[in-house]
Amino acid sequence: MSPRSRARGPLLKYAEFLDAKPLYYDKIDLERMPRAWEQVKSRVTLPKIIHLVGTNGKGTTGRFLASALLHAGYSVGHYTSPHILRFNERLWLNGSDADDAQLQGAFEKVMGWLDAETAEALSYFEFTTLMAAALYESCDYVVMEAGLGGEFDATAVFEKTLTLVTPIDIDHQAFLGDTIEAIAATKLRAMGPTVILGLQPHEEVYAIASEIAAERGATLLRCERLLDEDAIMALQKRAEALALPAYLRDNLTLAASAMQVLGVPFDAESFSAPLFGRLSRIAPNVLLDVGHNVLAARAIARELGAQKVVLVYNSYGDKDYASILAALRENIERVELIEVQSERAAAREALVGALEALQIPYASFEGVQAQKMYLVFGSFSVAEAFIKMTGLK
Repeated sequence: MSPRSRARGPLLKYAEFLDAKPLYYDKIDLERMPRAWEQVKSRVTLPKIIHLVGTNGKGTTGRFLASALLHAGYSVGHYTSPHILRFNERLWLNGSDADDAQLQGAFEKVMGWLDAETAEALSYFEFTTLMAAALYESCDYVVMEAGLGGEFDATAVFEKTLTLVTPIDIDHQAFLGDTIEAIAATKLRAMGPTVILGLQPHEEVYAIASEIAAERGATLLRCERLLDEDAIMALQKRAEALALPAYLRDNLTLAASAMQVLGVPFDAESFSAPLFGRLSRIAPNVLLDVGHNVLAARAIARELGAQKVVLVYNSYGDKDYASILAALRENIERVELIEVQSERAAAREALVGALEALQIPYASFEGVQAQKMYLVFGSFSVAEAFIKMTGLK
């Protein structure tokens, strides 16, 4: 250990974790997280866990639910990912992002649970998931969002009280499969003893959910059948007050149905505003959304209607950016490509090729013009790059 390390102690180790760990599923080993959990689970006291799986809407559904549980008098954690600017965004505790001291404490607790070899082997997301377990030990409820998967996700090792399923669509094909059936099966095999299905864009999901629930002996519920007319009317009023886009209203309904199944009375006013970056208006002429797949693009196109925007865009190379751009094509005045700091970023020439094939005008992003309407879209990395470049947030 260097003199600097001895002088600063655990804080440096935590800072090194933030700086050194990759921000993606870097080392695939489906047994690594289960092995780590077996090593430590006897030392951990877990609260009731509500697990969220799906393609889109997990973060917003989770925050709606966490805020309502908090309002009902419970101690609540909300684990979500990825973050836009600060790691702290991933671990919300009782109404605010965890502070650095709380996160350092969780980090040190996990390091105390694990042997050095296991700690070093875990991926960034796996280690962070164990930090969530450490941070939330004293909570009544934890709303825990899966990363990109379900059955093999790091969050799947924990015993769940309730599973919520947000809309499932094609995404992360390299990890989950090339068809809706394969992707849905992988996500739904993470289900706990009780499952609530949110509204699904593909009918196949309902059939696959029924089959897996029957195999597991799980109770399968549909969110649209759980709320009475009064509750639906109250949620509609709350959605209007929050100016929620249509697709976020479905997330609100799913969160409310979870409260119903948990047996926790709720007031529609207790559901907070959605997470930042979900079609957030960060300036009079700038909308920002961290969506990064075709389902998200289609939802935003419906929300925009006939409105034209300058699309500030970039994409990861493993995304179907041609289909994403095609979904937004009728709304695009031009695309302005923004540079992102990520090894996963698509090659500029590949993006340009897709834009030219779709006959969409493009340029490099240099700044916001007051007379134009902008949509910032493409990933959390795009949102981060835009905020850092413009100072808007």
